Amino acid sequence: MADDHSSSPPHLCHSCGNPTTTAPPPTAAPWSDASPPPVYRPIRAPAINAPAPNTAAIILSPVPQPLPVPPLSFPHSFEAPSKKIASPDDIAHFHSIPAGRHFLGFVSALSHCSRGLKISDPVPISATISSLLSLLQALSSWLPLFPPLPHPSRYGNPAFRSWHQKLVDEASSVVLPLLASDDLRPASIELVPYLLDSFGNPTRMDYGTGHETHFAAFLYCLARLGVVAESDYPALVTRVFVSYLSLMREVQMTYQLEPAGSHGVWGLDDYHFLPFVFGSAQLVDHKYMKPKSIHNQDILDNFSNEYMYLACVAFVKKVKRGPFAEHSPLLDDISGVPTWSKVNSGLLKMYKAEVLEKVPIMQHFLFGSIIKWAYDY
Repeated sequence: MADDHSSSPPHLCHSCGNPTTTAPPPTAAPWSDASPPPVYRPIRAPAINAPAPNTAAIILSPVPQPLPVPPLSFPHSFEAPSKKIASPDDIAHFHSIPAGRHFLGFVSALSHCSRGLKISDPVPISATISSLLSLLQALSSWLPLFPPLPHPSRYGNPAFRSWHQKLVDEASSVVLPLLASDDLRPASIELVPYLLDSFGNPTRMDYGTGHETHFAAFLYCLARLGVVAESDYPALVTRVFVSYLSLMREVQMTYQLEPAGSHGVWGLDDYHFLPFVFGSAQLVDHKYMKPKSIHNQDILDNFSNEYMYLACVAFVKKVKRGPFAEHSPLLDDISGVPTWSKVNSGLLKMYKAEVLEKVPIMQHFLFGSIIKWAYDY
């Protein structure tokens, strides 16, 4: 029989929809009673039952583009934010209103400003950036005050609740240094809830991409308030977000937080998404490193301190056992995409589809007067 492989369509990356040089992962777990699953297993049922993201929908969707953040006008009446999303119709509403479009545009702008930028590269450090770094350093300094308690379960050490309660008690005092004027200080009623939800849920003792998104929303609110300027964006990524990621790694490892709504092996990562977006942007047009370079341990060892994407892959390899292609098939799949530019554009589309368009994640997202649940700004 004639070989007709030449007429076969190219393999597509299940995560970002771009052509890949490697075959896609299996659509079902290949193990049986005789061949048990890999050591790593998700703790919670997947937030989505499908084995992989909707590749066709992601391919057809436009790449989210950077947008300027519309400034808030003063005087302004602030209000305590609340949850609004409970259905797919609410998700559609969110993406149709200015808040949804401009928040995604803000994330895209942070990604765009990260292109070709190493973590150690010099960037402008404003007073706001310094205050944000001090805030994160304060939260990190509290960890030794609440060491893990003896606990029979692998996940969710109850000492996390004490650390988080300290955050609740101190939240206003750590936010106020960011709000230097009388017009801005009342905004703490909105900023504090975003900050509190950026570091996990003390009741469920979990953390995931929804909490990470609230930290991005916290930064977006500061941009709307005029506290953060576009000139701060490079430092927001390479200083503030890198510090936030480092803190959350420490919190996750210290208190063994459960993944919130994990996709299991069909997700990029149990806890994070945005560092893959920003990290892939950092590597765009890199002269030597390609997406397939994540399989080179020497590259991970020597450059993880400069590129978030590599740091995330190195962390995944540290905490998960077994072959990389088995416990992280999507990351393995993405490594076959030829360029970091395609990886980055695909991940931006995937962030919108797999985080900002998912009810189980966005049902916790908060809306107030800064991120407004209305068609007018």
